[in-house]
Amino acid sequence: MEIITRGLSLLTWEQVLMMLIGVVLIWLAITKKYEPALLLPIGFGTILANIPLSAAVGENGALTVLFDAGIRTELFPLLIFIAIGAMIDFSPLLQHPSMLLFGAAAQLGIFVTIALATLFGFSLPEAGAIGIIGAADGPTSIYVANRFAPSLMGPISVAAYSYMALVPIIQPPIIRLLTTKEERKIRMDYSSNDVPKIVKIIFPIAITLIAGILVPDSVSLIGFLMFGNLIRECGVLDSLSKSAQNELGNIITILLGITIASTMKAEAFLRVQTIFILLLGLVAFVFDTAGGVLFAKLLNLIRKNKINPMIGACGISAFPMSARVVHQMGQKEDPFNFLLMPAVSVNVGGQIGSVIAGGLVLALLS
Repeated sequence: MEIITRGLSLLTWEQVLMMLIGVVLIWLAITKKYEPALLLPIGFGTILANIPLSAAVGENGALTVLFDAGIRTELFPLLIFIAIGAMIDFSPLLQHPSMLLFGAAAQLGIFVTIALATLFGFSLPEAGAIGIIGAADGPTSIYVANRFAPSLMGPISVAAYSYMALVPIIQPPIIRLLTTKEERKIRMDYSSNDVPKIVKIIFPIAITLIAGILVPDSVSLIGFLMFGNLIRECGVLDSLSKSAQNELGNIITILLGITIASTMKAEAFLRVQTIFILLLGLVAFVFDTAGGVLFAKLLNLIRKNKINPMIGACGISAFPMSARVVHQMGQKEDPFNFLLMPAVSVNVGGQIGSVIAGGLVLALLS
């Protein structure tokens, strides 16, 4: 009887609260469909990690072993990049390469948040790990956090994936605040010419070389992303491309989510720092969205053919949620305004921009 009741006697209110947080994450994943592939494993893993005397965590615990093998070695985030690369069609961006500029402008929030985080008392490396939440790219956030702030990986991961899921709620009010009704009605001509296959094959190789030479610390991130895309576009590895998109992506996503949760023990998560990280992550998303919109408005001062500034908000990496949000906002203002393809072009550029930004943060703060 003593053995049976020992776990119950060691249960603390902090552990109960963390298990409730895990249940909330599961509820959001199932009922609200907020990033269910990640939030559900994270939620369930949080429960496992906070059960008193849990055999899932600790020196020989399954979650800890997976964490050491897959996240501490950076293997899981990089494998996810192969899957993401295999899923992305860069054709819209290749048809309009200038849209890549918005992917750079929309990383503003990362660097604003780094500055703010230092004011809240975080060290510069920790601030870099928090700021990268603004990339709206979960694997990049995990990768950078593992390098600079492994003790903060739990709240950083939850913030990154939660805010990605909340893009349809976060972005519209910011976009409306920064644009006029007339600007939101701007229509954009979009040519849909086929991109030659050779261009699609050269693109991932060229991006890897350019980004790698300019920002060597981004080679792993951008290289694995572009390798996945090369598998997709080469035309001779269809079965591997499908496996990367489906089996590899699904398996690593499950392992990544439940393994991250091993860092969400009560003593590590229930701190004032966690509240600051969540607030700073929101600041990063706000400034990323604003940066892209304001950059589009700036370009309109010198362009004859005006850009709908809403598409600048798609420069974050939340693909394709942000593109859908902007397209829907455009149709509310004008039912015949089709912004989906320009928005997708910017959104795809944001995926590249976020990875390069992650490498840049690694280079600057290493």
